[in-house]
Amino acid sequence: MTSSGAEVMLVRETAASGVRLRDQRSLERIRRGAYVARVPPLGPARDRRRLARARICAVHAQLRLEHWFSHESAAVLWGCDVVGLTGLVHVVQETRPHARGGDPVVRHYGRLLDEHRAEVDGFPVTSLARTVVDCAGSLPADRGLVVADSALRRGLDPTELADVVRSRAGTRGVARARLVLDAADGRAESPGGTILRWALVAGGLPVPEPQVEVRTRGGLFRLDLGWPSAQVGMEFDGFVTYSGAFGSTAPEVVFAEKQRQDAIEDEGWRVLRVTWGDLRDTDALVRRVRRALTGRRR
Repeated sequence: MTSSGAEVMLVRETAASGVRLRDQRSLERIRRGAYVARVPPLGPARDRRRLARARICAVHAQLRLEHWFSHESAAVLWGCDVVGLTGLVHVVQETRPHARGGDPVVRHYGRLLDEHRAEVDGFPVTSLARTVVDCAGSLPADRGLVVADSALRRGLDPTELADVVRSRAGTRGVARARLVLDAADGRAESPGGTILRWALVAGGLPVPEPQVEVRTRGGLFRLDLGWPSAQVGMEFDGFVTYSGAFGSTAPEVVFAEKQRQDAIEDEGWRVLRVTWGDLRDTDALVRRVRRALTGRRR
């Protein structure tokens, strides 16, 4: 059986053929009774996502009662950005099974409205809007915002989110979901930029605008975040999305980066660069940005 290119092998389906999965060093155990072929590393984030989808596939094959994948699992199936994926698989079920202890399946019990049900790649899932609301209400706020931003970027109608929030009034996590969804912005293009934006706002700074366009002598550039009135911009992880006259082939990257920086600053902007390491001390980061904003307003 397959799930987005991952061949999942179940012990119960191979035992009769005499295949002993545990003897195969080329296989990786993803949950009880399920294995997937080992592949060369693709990078931490892509590896976690590949294994998450494989676990979803295995759980779908092994669960006997009706279920819908939800929360982070549904977000993965919908193609949303998810930060901090774990080995857990989330499902909504209306009937409580006799689950064995230690099973890494998080079951959320309750009736799922018809309009909150969907199907993606043959898997039963919560609707995209319900998925976003569930993630916004259960994950740390910045990680929930990553899911929400990416869903809006994919075309989710904000009114659908409002409808789900209303239908979930009084349930656990809905108050937090409202707070997170109020900050959601589909213009955000990366999880890092979203997490940075949340850290700045949570630190008491004015809400920055995502993907700020700056027209320069070298072309049109877009900064990850910015305050146009103060002409202060931010690049997450030193990356600028741009289009214009400067080259973009590998040998020219370092030189082009300096050209872009100079071109933006020639227009009167101050650009602050931020890395994942800076997010480990958000207090220091907020102070740094506040000084920049205050200095530009004098």
